[in-house]
Amino acid sequence: MTVGAIILAAGASSRMGKPKATLRYRGGTFLNGLVGLYSRFCDPVIAVLGYHADAVRESIDPSQRVIAAANPAPERGMLSSLQCGLRALPPGLDGFLFTPVDLPAVSEGTVRTLLDRFRASGASRICIPVHTGRNGHPVVCPNSLAAEFLDLDTGGSPKSVIAANEARVDRIPVDDAGAVNDIDTPRDYEELSA
Repeated sequence: MTVGAIILAAGASSRMGKPKATLRYRGGTFLNGLVGLYSRFCDPVIAVLGYHADAVRESIDPSQRVIAAANPAPERGMLSSLQCGLRALPPGLDGFLFTPVDLPAVSEGTVRTLLDRFRASGASRICIPVHTGRNGHPVVCPNSLAAEFLDLDTGGSPKSVIAANEARVDRIPVDDAGAVNDIDTPRDYEELSA
């Protein structure tokens, strides 16, 4: 069963003041760490770049297997980046997962748990990690949902597709704060680094 990964790294990082994808964490960058993690489970791994694309591209470890896809209009938000990532995936996958780049501490165990549940469902369920009552990332989806995300108008939200398919959602409890703690501000980054 084949699953592609989409890492959303096109945001302006305005609250952080520098591109979050290039921030250092555990001996690498946010983006390189996530590429390394998802490459263990997914093929291909797509990184969607937008704002600060040159700096982010230069920070990518050349030894990693990742496809950089450009979002020409990152100001349109996360949905536009997800749509770019979906268009970059090859045909024939059973599913895909997506995550913002600012969740660098998600554990390998969480990713494995989600994908195991997804495969056990015959690639028919939407699998979302939940920690202390909060939905997190990555979100794993059947490939059949790609068209619904792609059909959303500018300004729409990926959450609307999830809500429209609520009967197919498995919310999976995980003991992993990294699945829900996004790093948006310098203070968040200081706490993560500590």
